[in-house]
Amino acid sequence: MIPSTIERIYVEKGVRHEPMTEAVLSRAANIPVEYVDDVPSLLRQVSAHPDPIGYGKKHMLITTYKGQMLKPCPGTPQVLCCNYHVLNPVLGCPFDCTYCALQIYFNNPCITVYTNLADLFIELDEKLRRTRPWLFRIGTGELTDSLALDHLTGINTLLVPHFADKENVLFELKTKSNRIENLLHLNHGGRTVMAWSLNPPSVIQAEEKGTAGLEERLAAARQCQEAGYRLAFHFDPIICHADWEKEYRDVVDLLFHSVDHRQIAWISLGTFRFPPHLRSIIRERHPESRIMDEEFVPGQDGKMRYLKPLRIEIYRHMLRAIRSCSQDIFVYLCMEGSDVWRKVFGWAPESRADLAGMFHV
Repeated sequence: MIPSTIERIYVEKGVRHEPMTEAVLSRAANIPVEYVDDVPSLLRQVSAHPDPIGYGKKHMLITTYKGQMLKPCPGTPQVLCCNYHVLNPVLGCPFDCTYCALQIYFNNPCITVYTNLADLFIELDEKLRRTRPWLFRIGTGELTDSLALDHLTGINTLLVPHFADKENVLFELKTKSNRIENLLHLNHGGRTVMAWSLNPPSVIQAEEKGTAGLEERLAAARQCQEAGYRLAFHFDPIICHADWEKEYRDVVDLLFHSVDHRQIAWISLGTFRFPPHLRSIIRERHPESRIMDEEFVPGQDGKMRYLKPLRIEIYRHMLRAIRSCSQDIFVYLCMEGSDVWRKVFGWAPESRADLAGMFHV
């Protein structure tokens, strides 16, 4: 089990008596708490730290969110996106993956927990009511790890039961953690899919600092499957490195030996890609990392990517490995264009709506 890395909790004074605040503090009795009047001043102070990203991962801010918490996944027009929607009741992650794009996105380096979940549920239910004929895929793993801090926040104990009777929703919790203790006895109604990001042990050790090991993740997946959850797995980002073919094949084999593949809802494949200005941050914060050693070129979406022939080779290799274990599991590419889909699968979705319609449980 991954221990909590939070060293201090800041609470905006205006939310000190909110139910979420009281619940978090009751679970974090040994963590120092500081009440603040001026959140912008606090964030300026944290941002002035020599390593604000690393410092922020050890400090939690509890406050309220002003704006929409449910948003479309930030895809780009040049690639096929699956019409995923993201919930953001928490921003930031205690893990320190070298490649994480969150290192460039936030003016607020602190892990931030929002207390106004009642507003979130109103927003959710209204959206679902208006889109009732369509299946809605929603997840919380875009701007945080869905499970890494749930032992403190308990947010999933509220979200999972809320979706249990929503027939037009698939709710996905995506993680590199094994903190599943809050999930095993929840009423999920078959509407929540538990998803793990997977990489070889060498990549996890070198590039995914603080996360659960591969076997720990798969053991947690097996427990969730025994509790009735459907599973999903994301080979994303796939990192090209020495002996990648064998190591990723070994991960696929271990996956299919660890869980019942008939209960896997989908598997995604995506190679390492990054906004150009993340390169300098990785080199500064993670000088030991070798993930920048490969050749990268700008993609249609502006992100730096492996050369297209290499990406196609990687995807074909992964697909062969998966298909040798199961012919039936839905496999899709994350953030790739139709030309890459055709080279890998021999076909491509006609549109984003077409791809979105392929998901089901």
